[in-house]
Amino acid sequence: MTAPPPRTLVAGVGNIFLGDDAFGVETVRRLPRAGLPAGVEVLEAGVRGVDLAYRLLDGYDTFVLVDATARGGAPGTLYVLDAGECGTAASPGAVLDGHRMTPDAVLALLGTLCAGTGGTPPRRVVVVGCEPADVGEGMGLSPAVEAAVPAAVGLVRGLVGAADEPAAGAVGGTDGLPLWQDGDRAVPDAVTHERSTSPW
Repeated sequence: MTAPPPRTLVAGVGNIFLGDDAFGVETVRRLPRAGLPAGVEVLEAGVRGVDLAYRLLDGYDTFVLVDATARGGAPGTLYVLDAGECGTAASPGAVLDGHRMTPDAVLALLGTLCAGTGGTPPRRVVVVGCEPADVGEGMGLSPAVEAAVPAAVGLVRGLVGAADEPAAGAVGGTDGLPLWQDGDRAVPDAVTHERSTSPW
């Protein structure tokens, strides 16, 4: 009998009314039509951080979080971050807001929920982030971030094992992860790979 494939959850977070903060949501919206392997589930989490934390109690092997991530790079720069163990990114005195939780607060809440329920957090947590240009009020991504979305879709597909049939041309990466470019346009110039307990 063949064992079921490992379960993976890919979640896009962010507020669609705050410009580039919608990067994660827009990226995961495009994932299903790009093709994903069995065992991969996609969730548009938006600003529902508490719901996302509870969803992660369902027994996933890998969690890929897609979000706008300001780390000082040029707008549209993509980051692949190993977020380490769930629950290690807690901020002292953090306030739980069911309508807007930062991703590190989601992971901290997940750690608390696992401790209280005996649940098991995902073995691996990876963040695909994008440097925003503008997170002010308004709908729609900036040109730089919009141009990075296809590359982000390719990165996520590579992380979940769907890189055999990429929608865009692949170029060499590091740490076993592919870098991607959108047709003839390099988007972005580089993808940063890091290990971080708090990518935000």
